[in-house]
Amino acid sequence: MRAVSRALAILAALSLTAQPASAQSVLRDAETEALLDEMAAPLVKAAGLAPGNVDIVLVGDPSINAFVAGGQAVYIHTGLIEAADSAAEVQGVIAHELGHVTGGHVISSSQGMATASRISILSMLLGVAAAVAGAGEAAMGVMMAGQRAALGKYLAFSRVQESAADAAGAQYLSKAGISGRGSLDFFKKLQNLEFRYGMSHSDEDAYVSTHPMSGERIARLTHDYEADPAWNTPADPALQARFERVKAKLAGYVQEPQQTLREFPETDTGAPARYARAYAFHKQAMMDKALSETEALLKSAPDDPYYLELEGQVLLESGRPRDAIAPLRKATELTGNEPLIASLFGHALIATEDPSQYEEAKKVLRTAVSRDRLNPFAWYQLGVIYAAENDMPRARLASAEQQVMSGQYMEALRSAQAAEAGLPEGSPDWLRAQDIAMQARGELERAKDRK
Repeated sequence: MRAVSRALAILAALSLTAQPASAQSVLRDAETEALLDEMAAPLVKAAGLAPGNVDIVLVGDPSINAFVAGGQAVYIHTGLIEAADSAAEVQGVIAHELGHVTGGHVISSSQGMATASRISILSMLLGVAAAVAGAGEAAMGVMMAGQRAALGKYLAFSRVQESAADAAGAQYLSKAGISGRGSLDFFKKLQNLEFRYGMSHSDEDAYVSTHPMSGERIARLTHDYEADPAWNTPADPALQARFERVKAKLAGYVQEPQQTLREFPETDTGAPARYARAYAFHKQAMMDKALSETEALLKSAPDDPYYLELEGQVLLESGRPRDAIAPLRKATELTGNEPLIASLFGHALIATEDPSQYEEAKKVLRTAVSRDRLNPFAWYQLGVIYAAENDMPRARLASAEQQVMSGQYMEALRSAQAAEAGLPEGSPDWLRAQDIAMQARGELERAKDRK
């Protein structure tokens, strides 16, 4: 169920973020996904939702935002992780977004906004509010000719939803035994952003904001949080340490290396700083330095699967696939064949260009895609193996899987049709080829209708 749920969540995110120029992307990382799932678990239970059916999906976007878009998935921007100082702050956001999920707060066309497809925690700094604040006469034109009244109804509707999600989120934090301090700290960050962008509590600013102003939210929630038995519950130090580590890892991955090295100078020998620098050095192709940081991490925790994954990745991408096999095999075993790590292990086996390694690679990769079908990298590697074995129908099917995920629908249709023609009729792979062809045709038809 978890694999199906995550697949649906990522498919939804891909459809939401497949946009030009400002395109967002879903970021996949085994360690980050495991941490976010663990952080959300007590809140999901408190919300009365099935644990295996709710996913937290990381979206590569520097804005401080989180949103829901139908179904049972919460999407969190990398900018929000970067802005948060604690795991408790992120848990506060997750609790709020779960309030949207349980409240069914996805806007429909019947509420006057047919183009709106998601509810976000910080839309006051995005979309309409940003346009009104920064687009001058053009923005004012949007507000003319009766559109202001319609927009006002939508904004009022959204503010009601936000207040309801705030209240629900507070209840979920309480039931989970998590202090509301983190939630309040995050709202104070939003309040600082309001001040920075010149927003106030005037009627006009409240009007253009789709959310209650943060000062109002803080005032309304502070009393409830302080009266809650969980208010003085201390934060989990182990969870906070993992959060700081993942936050640093994410910084090393998304930031320019120079920025990362300024924030995490080599005089800082803590695990988060080493983690961040390892990624920064790796991005600069300074492999010796990257490996030095990784070796220091592994010296402190030789059986940490994510440190082993990083070591294997650096070795593999520095042209040493044989050396990468041992740490990646160990990381795969320690995580119970976690699909993303297993995919990297399979890649290392293939990269040796040793045919004797291919059978193991095929086994590892087939297991990976069976547990996580939305992994285009794994499908590509599996296609390489099938092609090497001259199993071209399955190689084309693997290509079709990868292409349909990447929005290459014409290519996916061709690959699926070629796979179908060469596979045994009625077999699971033959049926899957038909499914992909049908999906690709549907997407192509919808694209034609939009023109």
